[in-house]
Amino acid sequence: MKSFSESYKEAGVDVTAGYKAVELMKAHVARTMTKGVMSGIGGFGGLFELDVTGIKKPVLVSGTDGVGTKIKIAFLLDKHDTVGIDCVAMCVNDVICCGAKPQFFLDYIACGKNYPEKIAQIVSGVAEGCVQAECALIGGETAEHPGLMPEDEYDLAGFTVGVVDKDKILDPTTQKPGDVMIAIKSSGVHSNGFSLVRKVFSVTEQNLARHQSDLGTTLGDCLLTPTKIYVKAVMSLLDAVNVKSISHITGGGFYENIPRSLPAGLSAKIERSAVQVLPIFDLIAKTGKIPERDMFNTFNMGVGMAVVVDKNDADKAISAIKAAGEEAYVMGELVESDEGVIIC
Repeated sequence: MKSFSESYKEAGVDVTAGYKAVELMKAHVARTMTKGVMSGIGGFGGLFELDVTGIKKPVLVSGTDGVGTKIKIAFLLDKHDTVGIDCVAMCVNDVICCGAKPQFFLDYIACGKNYPEKIAQIVSGVAEGCVQAECALIGGETAEHPGLMPEDEYDLAGFTVGVVDKDKILDPTTQKPGDVMIAIKSSGVHSNGFSLVRKVFSVTEQNLARHQSDLGTTLGDCLLTPTKIYVKAVMSLLDAVNVKSISHITGGGFYENIPRSLPAGLSAKIERSAVQVLPIFDLIAKTGKIPERDMFNTFNMGVGMAVVVDKNDADKAISAIKAAGEEAYVMGELVESDEGVIIC
């Protein structure tokens, strides 16, 4: 017999809704099962047997993140099956920056009221993200928080662990002037800068549903486009060439994220004309009258990842990325400077 407390239900927490949510999400979780998974849903911890075949010195790499205020767009559109992809992407795209391959993922959903069907929709997106990242969803938590947040709202966060051979961890100190920086295209705004996006567009159900000719779709559908997951592309790239550094372009845009992967004395000189800025960013800048410097310091501007390789490896690197299904191009080079990022 499953536990049940009428008193707890009267206080706003219905444990039976939690049981139903688990049943509804089981099929989604099953899609993510990989060879190393040793436990099912319901245990106190997720068990995973790490396969270290061919890895001499395994190093675990962890990452955690959430979806941020992009979730507000999901609330307004009542569409909850994509933000889980964003959650996975924000975590796995970080750990691959040092060369690690994600192994497993856990999610955490806090909600004002547990609506099992909505929770299952959220988890379906998490599962899809895990499938794209080739990692297993081995656990998670759904917490009902009456009084802490509105009944129809929730927050979503995640955690991933990857593994990399110690000798294959990317070493940014090997970079030198003349190395090229390759852009891997983003799918849109991804999951950063949405506080500014929502302010610029004063988002409502009505204007999110409005078709934008510049975008070829509604504003809402464009903004809710899931964050790209670059695991397959980066793993393919690492097999093809010597990658010197990778930057995940998230909050803070070019000016904050690219310098995180550069050694002292080197800067990335970006050709502004080479950057393939997506239409949504032009619309944000125009509508909000936002200076270009602020745009590049807030959004990814169409570049989800920035990769540094030797200039002689550029063509081979781009071919490997494209073979994995992503678009890429050279957008600049490294120069001697302490400015971090130079866009000209």
